[in-house]
Amino acid sequence: MRIGLLGTGPWARLVHAPALAAHEAVDLVGVWGRRPEAAKELAGSHGTRAYDDVDDLLADVDAVAVALAPDVQAGLAARAARAGRHLLLDKPLATSVTGGRAVADAVRDAQVASIIFFTTRFQPESEAWITEQADQGGWFTARAQWLGAAFAEGSPYAASPWRRERGALWDVGPHALSVLLPVLGDVEQVAAAAHGPEDTVHLVLRHAGGASSALDLSLTAPPAAAGAVVELRGESGVTRLPERSQGAQQSYARAVEALLAAARDGSPHPCDAAFGLRVTAILAEAEDLLRG
Repeated sequence: MRIGLLGTGPWARLVHAPALAAHEAVDLVGVWGRRPEAAKELAGSHGTRAYDDVDDLLADVDAVAVALAPDVQAGLAARAARAGRHLLLDKPLATSVTGGRAVADAVRDAQVASIIFFTTRFQPESEAWITEQADQGGWFTARAQWLGAAFAEGSPYAASPWRRERGALWDVGPHALSVLLPVLGDVEQVAAAAHGPEDTVHLVLRHAGGASSALDLSLTAPPAAAGAVVELRGESGVTRLPERSQGAQQSYARAVEALLAAARDGSPHPCDAAFGLRVTAILAEAEDLLRG
């Protein structure tokens, strides 16, 4: 599959570009970025070309991988889908329901494949655990703590404008929801939302399956306190999301495989644009509640 990369930031440099360039079934056709010099540098380091015009890139590829701020991603993803290109997107899909719906509608109308790279969903241990817990059922409640130190000294994301503006709700909230929704069911209501220190937020969710969940989300936790925990309690006892064994590049390679499969057989993936839209809608409801 011929894939073009949109974006030149840390995530594109550390994960997207090297994983795409190394994949045997992918031809990394080129790179487009809002900073032409950065696009030239990234493209050159992987033996491909930089594009000055995004439409020129779209004309040369079968799919695009996007590593851009979510609101920029949404517009370009809808544009690419309307051009008949498959989509490998980052989370969150968008930071507004309107933006997310535009992508999901374009994907549906063009009948292209779409994958949202919720990192945890593409780690083998996590994927197996989520499937097992969803099949087992009987869960009473859950807690999810996704605490990062994204702005600490040395973090590649310390200068990320959209993360500083939108905070943990939109950056790590999608990770927590991507694990909870397939196990507990859709969210019927954001029952409570409260601010914590700095960008930290606390949410209480009511799920369609009858369970409740509590989420603690932060990008500004002390580095020593950072980490992710998901715990379920129910009829069979207590279980926790297993530790990851793969790095982000390996997980991204599995997302590429999922896109190839979805494009080949036409079957929607559980982490497609429609799921990304649902996650966006839940986060938007939480944001409204936080704003009072």
